[in-house]
Amino acid sequence: MDIDVLGALAVRENGVSITPTAPKPRQVLALLALHADQVVPVAALTEELWGAAPPRSARTTLQTYVLQLRELIAQALGDDRAAAKDVLMTLPGGYLLASGGGSSDVRAFERLAGEGYRAMDQGAFAEAARTLGRALALWTGTAFADVQAGAQLAMEARRLEESRLCALDQRIEADLRLGRHRELLPELTVLTSRYRTHENLHAQFMLALHRSGRRSESLSVYHQLRATLDADLGLEPSPRLRRLQHSIQTAAPEAAPAPAPAPAPAPADGAGPPAPARVR
Repeated sequence: MDIDVLGALAVRENGVSITPTAPKPRQVLALLALHADQVVPVAALTEELWGAAPPRSARTTLQTYVLQLRELIAQALGDDRAAAKDVLMTLPGGYLLASGGGSSDVRAFERLAGEGYRAMDQGAFAEAARTLGRALALWTGTAFADVQAGAQLAMEARRLEESRLCALDQRIEADLRLGRHRELLPELTVLTSRYRTHENLHAQFMLALHRSGRRSESLSVYHQLRATLDADLGLEPSPRLRRLQHSIQTAAPEAAPAPAPAPAPAPADGAGPPAPARVR
């Protein structure tokens, strides 16, 4: 089974799409696919579909959606309904979608991101930039982009987005260490506009501008962020960012030091480190 959720939902069994068009069966498949080879509790699926107030018929309706998914799987397997039950299994307390060792873009992303973080820790910045770039290239849009998300999928989408931002932050850090400040300017212009209170992206933008001989624009980025933090969150920039601003303000254009990167804890279960603070 091939599973893609980092963008539009696409699940293929035996090379054939088993992604339904109806909204609620798509939700069920999306949650099962994200947690492939693990039991997804009935309670989690029920909350995803109906929130905190499920109808009396919730369990029966969920069973109907599972049967519909099994029918699609059976068709992909040449109308083999018995085999479909081994792919989408009913187990005590929930359901399990067996991937059969197929591909998963989430698992590939987490594996590559973990390799990239380890390369960063070892100072292998070129390898880190390449590996993290490959991880980020797996994203074709927001996670579950074409799925009507309930509470469970919305939470998972936020978690995946935080992981993506961590990988992006570290890939940019690797590129800065490699002296690619001018190449980063267009990307950081877009990112700081999109993530208006993300301090580390702004710090990286400031540094890239300053190293490109654009000190006044670098300081303008700081003042814009400070105004945004105050207006939106009632906060001041962190001490680390204030130190960077001071070093840029007082140093010669080519002499400002790189900000010390925030320590990144070792990834757990292949996932990336926590995303930088102040992301809204």
